[in-house]
Amino acid sequence: MVSRFALLGLTALVFSTLSSANPSATTKTSQQSNLIPSIETEIFDLRAQEIMSKLEIAGLAMAIVEDGKITFAKGYGETTSGSGDLVSADTVFRWASVSKGVAAHVLVDMARKGKLKLDTPASDLAPTLKLPPSDTKVDITHLLSHQIGIVRNAYDDKIEGGMGAKEIRFMLEGLPYQCAPTTCHTYQNVAYDAASEIVQTLTGLPYKSVVQTEVFDRFGMSTASVSYEGLLQSKSWAKPHGRKRELIDSVKPTYYRVPAAAGVNSSIKDLARWMVAQMEDEFPGAVSESEKRQAALQTPLIRTRREQRYINRRFGQMTNAHYGMGFRVYNYKGHKVVGHRGGVEGYRSLILLDPEKRSGIAVMWNSPHYQPTGLQFEFMDQLYGLPKQDWLKLDEES
Repeated sequence: MVSRFALLGLTALVFSTLSSANPSATTKTSQQSNLIPSIETEIFDLRAQEIMSKLEIAGLAMAIVEDGKITFAKGYGETTSGSGDLVSADTVFRWASVSKGVAAHVLVDMARKGKLKLDTPASDLAPTLKLPPSDTKVDITHLLSHQIGIVRNAYDDKIEGGMGAKEIRFMLEGLPYQCAPTTCHTYQNVAYDAASEIVQTLTGLPYKSVVQTEVFDRFGMSTASVSYEGLLQSKSWAKPHGRKRELIDSVKPTYYRVPAAAGVNSSIKDLARWMVAQMEDEFPGAVSESEKRQAALQTPLIRTRREQRYINRRFGQMTNAHYGMGFRVYNYKGHKVVGHRGGVEGYRSLILLDPEKRSGIAVMWNSPHYQPTGLQFEFMDQLYGLPKQDWLKLDEES
């Protein structure tokens, strides 16, 4: 866990002293960029084809970013198994929990513009966020880094049962604390979605409208949306499937009720554009506003021990797992990497990137299989010139 100074002083630390705290963020030069190994995208194309041939996955889409540019984006399989409707780089999937970075991005951008302070108690701007009594105030930074202290995934079952998020947030005060607020990481959806309420309070506009203007339009994400209707109205969208390519009857609208936590949809191209936005360097050689925002989101704030145990059990390649604001932060063989994974019924998604090398991978698929997550490790191994390993493990039980 980081110090209280790092939490409460995050805005000043990031927005005033980034150049001294993170000098590498200000020294990207064309010479350094040329040192980034070229990714052999044809290998990843073949690996994706292998996934589709060995696993019963209906559809998958993958994109690769190198030095801040999208160098590969392709779809595989079908939007609906057996339909003949092929997945393309423009086919829309659900981001699920990868959506959390968008909410954090919007609020940190507001802080950058002086429209709010990140150490403001979250409940001051989200009146429906009723937490158990405590002497410790949970501020916006704590909210966006899952440090509110109540049991993880609190009342996800009620969201899945059809209740509205605001109604459920009123009920949180009846739960016990798993740890003192601000002292541990307990992952949330219902509580995290208080971020959408904060945005609405500050702007007087629906959350999805603000995200459309401040994120999707700004970064050219033409297929992106934040709603159930947005998914269904897409020109091409991947339908949800189970493990044996069986079609799930319909998309459940449940997690769209927590849009800040799990409400974004887009094509793989637009997920890659979002990833590029988290690497952007608008003013090379200077501490740009985009670099300040990037640093704020990607500052490791709280250790994620449960996540580290999962990594150790499944892969064992990443260490020092932390959560920033809307993003997970790791050490990958001596390199800082940032990303997130997401999953709702019938969909999975991931991004993983090296912000200094401005390179990363994004993958989405419409099934519950876990093996495609291995693509991110194979990408990082190639990016860093590490020995090749089989991280897909396609012959294991899914």
